[in-house]
Amino acid sequence: MIAFLIRLAITAMSLWVAAGIVPGIEIEGTGNIFLAALLLGIVNAFVRPIAVILTLPISALTLGLFLLVINAAMLGLVAYLMDDFVIHGFFSALLGSLIVSIVSTWALWTIGPRDDLELIIMKNKKFDR
Repeated sequence: MIAFLIRLAITAMSLWVAAGIVPGIEIEGTGNIFLAALLLGIVNAFVRPIAVILTLPISALTLGLFLLVINAAMLGLVAYLMDDFVIHGFFSALLGSLIVSIVSTWALWTIGPRDDLELIIMKNKKFDR
């Protein structure tokens, strides 16, 4: 549960940064930022894998650059589902998704694997033969 809340807070922070930097992204209210972060997590968990599989040939032809378009589409879908989250145009969504990805990756990288759910400790065992 703590891992979920940490990821939710990091995603909300990255959406807040994107809304502050990109002129075409507007989110009204702190609660809406957290709701958008929750919806983005749900969309990335369920819709994004389907979109990635369906566009696999295009992604292969573009050497993976089409995944940036998919990320922008997922952010646009979240904005479509919410009234107080507005994205004006494709390039705002593209830049916003890049900022969300960079800020989230940086924040998770600085936190490190301190989470109990993600930390796997393997012990060396000697097997007798």
